[in-house]
Amino acid sequence: MPVSGAQIITRALREEGVDTIFTLAGDHILPLLDVLYDEDFRLIDCRHEQAAVHMAESWARMTGRLGVVAVTTPGHANALPGLINAQSTESPILNIAGSSDLRNYHRGIMQEIDQVGIARTVTKGAWLAHDPRRIPDLMSTAIRAAFEGRRGPAHLTIPVDVQSAVVEEEEVRWFGAESYRRTQPIVASQEAVEEAVRLLRNAERPIIVASTPAAYGDWGGVYERLIETTKIPFLTEEAARGIVPDDHPYCFGFFDLSQHTAANLVREADAVLFLGKLLDFTIGFGFGPVIPNNATVIQVEPEATQAGRNRGVDLALVGDVGPIAAQLADEAAKSDWPERPWVERFRTAVAEHKVYLEQYVLDETPLRSMWVHHTLAQRLRRDDVLVFDGGDYAYYGRAYLPALAPRSWYYLPNLGMLGQAVPMSIAAKVARPESRVFCITGDGAFGFNAMEVDTAVRHGLKVVFLVGNDAAWGIDKNLQVGLYGKAVITDLVPSRYDLVAQGLGAYAELVERPEELGPALDRALDVDGPALLNIRVQSQISPRAQAVVANRKFGGGL
Repeated sequence: MPVSGAQIITRALREEGVDTIFTLAGDHILPLLDVLYDEDFRLIDCRHEQAAVHMAESWARMTGRLGVVAVTTPGHANALPGLINAQSTESPILNIAGSSDLRNYHRGIMQEIDQVGIARTVTKGAWLAHDPRRIPDLMSTAIRAAFEGRRGPAHLTIPVDVQSAVVEEEEVRWFGAESYRRTQPIVASQEAVEEAVRLLRNAERPIIVASTPAAYGDWGGVYERLIETTKIPFLTEEAARGIVPDDHPYCFGFFDLSQHTAANLVREADAVLFLGKLLDFTIGFGFGPVIPNNATVIQVEPEATQAGRNRGVDLALVGDVGPIAAQLADEAAKSDWPERPWVERFRTAVAEHKVYLEQYVLDETPLRSMWVHHTLAQRLRRDDVLVFDGGDYAYYGRAYLPALAPRSWYYLPNLGMLGQAVPMSIAAKVARPESRVFCITGDGAFGFNAMEVDTAVRHGLKVVFLVGNDAAWGIDKNLQVGLYGKAVITDLVPSRYDLVAQGLGAYAELVERPEELGPALDRALDVDGPALLNIRVQSQISPRAQAVVANRKFGGGL
């Protein structure tokens, strides 16, 4: 039976369990789009390819499944920032790019660029499908790369003539996901597990920090069992936010030294268990004064090359973080663990942090950022999804609003690429239609992907966009004033983003006074489709920016 390259692509995607594609139509992928439509894939068409990749990335993080984006050659160029971001967030996505006819490569054909070579620099691997019969094995290779070790994006260029080419089905070798994806976890040796537990038991001031790889799979119950047994303070960052809720007795919230008081107690720890946390700049590369040089460091790491990077560790357990945490919990359960006096200091730090932030919940015009976040907090449910962009306004929200469920609390990765919250929140609603989704973004960040409000309208995706409008690139303006005494090209105008959203078909309001916010937010929650509140806020320096000014240096990740 004859089959086309496009039909082979769709079947290979089905084998992987893919049913949703983020895309933007163009000539290089028209054969593929035609078959995807006929095969009842859900196609989320965006207004820009960078946004499409952000959406695939968000889908992957929300579901734990492969996110897929399909673009053209110019679209591939537009998609590159999204791929770079997905690499930073460790999101397993497959970027499929069409191209002009393969038979005319290297002859000056229209829109010819080295797609594979470019993609190889910003992904875990990139390949060219030169024959439709090779599509299944090349796709399996790309997907395996996306999921192994620390996860990330992979790329596959499939020229338009390869999509259209017809071959006999019996010539195609199909690969089921079970044939190329690892089904058994990689765990640690029993000796290593026993040693890790011994080191933690002997510590007086231990702490556990979980990062993105701890969120691969559904292991939240394992982490709760581990900390309930050991009574060791537990903090989370990146995609691991919410794997144990912040209101758990032994979870003390956000591991960010500039945005959470409790996180800074790591400076006094005598033992640190890192669950998928890189020894990167956010913790001084693992050295003092952030991580005491005499502290015992235990690292559970899915990527062998990252174990002991920058600072040698006392013990590295290389493998899958969740299953190894289960081993640690099982071993720890063999002994009794008294609660150390050290834990009470975390409780005090969390309480003091809340008091510190709530001093800024002031009835002022323009609104204080903390007034906005406090008003939102009064309406939040445990299954709500919060997506934060960058900037001072959003940083106050990140410092204040809790993560109460897995895959429900997302923010910019250390790459710090502004503007991703709008498309990521839209895809979060695609992935979790039963949950309310809030996008918390400043006016500068909103401008990058504002047209994606149209995408939310067309697809009937109810997201509430809370745009904090201080008519400035707020965080950079505050840094300039703090570091150099003046602001340079960081002023914007108080644009009517509510009118923009209304023009795109969304419900929108302008909020200018504190007493207007609560009722406006309630109305936004009551409408059927996407809603946007354009909120006039003060330009107030965040704790994150204050830390940079105080240190008189940039640490990155703003």
